[in-house]
Amino acid sequence: MQILIKRHTIVYIILTLLASETTAFSQTRITPDETLEKAIIQTGLIHSPLPIDDSRSFEANGLKKKILYSKPLNEWKDLTMWKHAGIGEMTTSMKHTVSGQGSLKLSYPTSTGKRAEGSPSDPDYATYGNSRINLDIKGENWEKYNRILFDIYPDCDGARVVNLNLSFENEDTPKRPGTNRKSGSHLINLVNKQWNRCFLDLDEYQRDKVSRIGFSVSLKGKDRTTGDSAIYYIDKIELQQIEDPEIVSGWMPGINKIVYSSTGYMLHDRKTAIVHMDKKKHNNLFQLIDTQKNHPVLHGRITHEKTTLGEFDVLDFSSFNQPGYYLLKVGDVTTPSFRIGEHLWQNSLWRVLNFIFCQRCGYPVPGKHGSCHTDLCSEHNGKKISYAGGWHDAGDLSQQTLQTGDVTYALLEAYNKLKYKNELLAARLLEEAEWGLEFILKNRYGDGYRASSVGLLIWQDGVFNTLDDISSVRVQNLAFNNFLYAGYEAYAALSIDRDPMLQEHLQRVAKEDFAFAMKRHEEVGYGEFIHFYEHGYNTSESQYMATISWAASMLYKLTKEPQYARLATEYIQFTLDCQRKEPLEDTNKTKGFFYRDKSKKSIVHYIHQSREQVYMQAMTLLCETQPQHPDYTLWVESIRLYGGYLKGLMPYTAPYGMLSSGVYHIDEAQDSVSFYRLHLFPPKNAKELYGEQIRKGVQLDKEHYMKRFPVWFSIFNGNTAVHLSTGKAAALCGHFLQDEELLRIGREQLYWTVGKNPFGQSLIYGEGHNYPQQDNFSSGEAVGEMPVGIRSLHNEDIPYWPQTNNACYKEVWVTSAGKWITLAIEYE
Repeated sequence: MQILIKRHTIVYIILTLLASETTAFSQTRITPDETLEKAIIQTGLIHSPLPIDDSRSFEANGLKKKILYSKPLNEWKDLTMWKHAGIGEMTTSMKHTVSGQGSLKLSYPTSTGKRAEGSPSDPDYATYGNSRINLDIKGENWEKYNRILFDIYPDCDGARVVNLNLSFENEDTPKRPGTNRKSGSHLINLVNKQWNRCFLDLDEYQRDKVSRIGFSVSLKGKDRTTGDSAIYYIDKIELQQIEDPEIVSGWMPGINKIVYSSTGYMLHDRKTAIVHMDKKKHNNLFQLIDTQKNHPVLHGRITHEKTTLGEFDVLDFSSFNQPGYYLLKVGDVTTPSFRIGEHLWQNSLWRVLNFIFCQRCGYPVPGKHGSCHTDLCSEHNGKKISYAGGWHDAGDLSQQTLQTGDVTYALLEAYNKLKYKNELLAARLLEEAEWGLEFILKNRYGDGYRASSVGLLIWQDGVFNTLDDISSVRVQNLAFNNFLYAGYEAYAALSIDRDPMLQEHLQRVAKEDFAFAMKRHEEVGYGEFIHFYEHGYNTSESQYMATISWAASMLYKLTKEPQYARLATEYIQFTLDCQRKEPLEDTNKTKGFFYRDKSKKSIVHYIHQSREQVYMQAMTLLCETQPQHPDYTLWVESIRLYGGYLKGLMPYTAPYGMLSSGVYHIDEAQDSVSFYRLHLFPPKNAKELYGEQIRKGVQLDKEHYMKRFPVWFSIFNGNTAVHLSTGKAAALCGHFLQDEELLRIGREQLYWTVGKNPFGQSLIYGEGHNYPQQDNFSSGEAVGEMPVGIRSLHNEDIPYWPQTNNACYKEVWVTSAGKWITLAIEYE
């Protein structure tokens, strides 16, 4: 007890010293941002969520836009015009109203007394039903208006996370110019027991004959504090025409917009922004202004660049390298403040770490949920393991053990990079990694089998032998998974030196899991990916072999046992044979990419999950651990070839820095096995659509096209993990080859993510400026959350990022967070 008291006292003293500006601790800050630093300290160093700051959000900015005219939607006050369906009831109320005329009241019980029901193919991915109300609009023309505005007051007893869906439907009329969709569902994150002013921009919706709008909510069970009833009051619905609506698709920024990295720029790096403005307003001039002195520090000329995307006006202030806070000014348009300096990404690392913490499963996250899913179990050979632990995978409550493994590895990488540079951040990263590591270890059955995944939407009561128990978590003995687990466990053993017995255990299980994987590989070879809901399902044979090599190298680094070195060199040969070494017949003589297998029918691609970086992880780790090997020059040449390929991708998205998806062959759809491994739930005409989509890219030669965004057909789309993992590969190549151009490519992926994209939006909530709400319907809005990512529009090869907030592109995802961490720490 005395030891515990002393430990808590020490923590209190350290936090007090950190908070004091008069101590030596103030000379070494947790983060360059003093406001964020104070918030971090108040969380007990992220043992409770960082407070939400929506003052710089997309929604806050949207509510400041000028309203040109508006019209109340009078029908909302007439109860007979609305129809209720599902659980609960609809009435009107004067209890909560902003209009003074009463509000619409949607109420329902939070428990149905029945078991949640899902589809036969995935029965655990289920809810308890829904409650919804719809308003019949009767084909009205709303083309005069580009926004719908309303107020919502949630009165949900004990609910720490509340949200509501707005649906919009137009009749099936001929497509109107400038519109992208006829219907949609938009998730709105809300604050309980207060009025929330909400809106949805309608510019992308066809609205010549609006059929109905509606509000709905799904019943997903009760968390620890959830009461017995939930009520939503909806008031003051109106249509508006706003000035200067945001763009939702295309490469050109909105009119009078400057798009830039809203976090800032690294010292001695290329620093650019893109502006879209009438030249008469700026005379080709811009200023960089010191925000603390309110004084211009650079006067520059805007350059006009013609690229494969079109013509753009670019601000280049790369020559300026004084640390500080600045803004850009073009004509009378200015950006918010951003930072130029060192350690640029540490703020984001704290924020993204906060998001990962908020996604914890089996742990009481303050303000989010109680200890959860202890009665969610796997079973194997008469044994049962609770699947609580790790992190909820996304906006839902699903879990994938391998996803937790990926994120754990990223956290350990960050710890190793920062442990001598920012000890507090490093220590907290290590703590979170250990949380993920425990989940990987606890789900081992000790015979090669492991609990692997479950699709889940509900909160459970945590009591065994009740109606909501689930014991159908998937259990598998997959060679690919065990190779990755072995590599992660070996890396953890190399990294965690404060627990010798854990290190000893990790070394033992790493060797065991590698042996299980090798035995299974010798029995069945490549393949055996049976659950298409798991993100290893799209793994190519070349990636599989690279993974074996990487895991073997990691075990060799840990144990120095020669059999692992031999296996690492043996299995990489297959991957080397899958690399394109002969140039295509395009002007750039493109080469260096990898095919899925030796047949070279299909090139390696990803649609939302990506492990593109594993090729270079395997090659660089071989070079590190076996520099005297006769094949060393082959590995180095592979790195050079791939690095050259990445350099060749960059002109296709200039003046932005997003890495293109890559090269596609016209006949890849004929490779049916590979095609349907990659594309889940494809439409019947998927092969036809494949041809249409690649032809929207840039033709390289008679058989190959360059695509900026992946080919995709189903709900699984969004490219954050895709371009960040390729950015990680660029950074690995850049460091190994000491190639600044490749290192810059990696940095450009970070700049794109935090605002240097056509929409001028940061995809990390709370980081930089103009970050939108994301789809986190289970655990609620969280600082640092990241989405699956920007997608392309229909069959086009142009970016698409509307306000409409739904899965999968705007759904939060710990995979994106892990990819951000593993790339950002390359520059810290």
